[in-house]
Amino acid sequence: MRGSRVASPAVEARFHKEMMGLYDRFADLGFRPVLLRRFVLLNGGVAAAKELVFKPGTTGLERLLDAGKAELSMEALMLRPEYQRLFSELELKEATQRLANATRSRSRGRLQAQPSQPK
Repeated sequence: MRGSRVASPAVEARFHKEMMGLYDRFADLGFRPVLLRRFVLLNGGVAAAKELVFKPGTTGLERLLDAGKAELSMEALMLRPEYQRLFSELELKEATQRLANATRSRSRGRLQAQPSQPK
């Protein structure tokens, strides 16, 4: 089971650094997730991801999808092969589902016809 393997401190440190880097990548896209950055600073990257993956609307995923940059999300970062051992199967499943569900709901939303204004 992936969640039971012990990850090295170096892997955790790299993940933390990448989580901190999300703020800069988001800023380049025109938004600054200050609360995400602060949460990572206070809790560490791994602990922050473990908690935030179960809290909808907290990671900037929807904003990244709007910008066509889902690959820059915390969820995508968690699913990289080098970081998967930091997380339990349940956490990885949730990250996978969030990415899939958000992408599907966004694409469906763009295709829905809007009712016309009465004349």
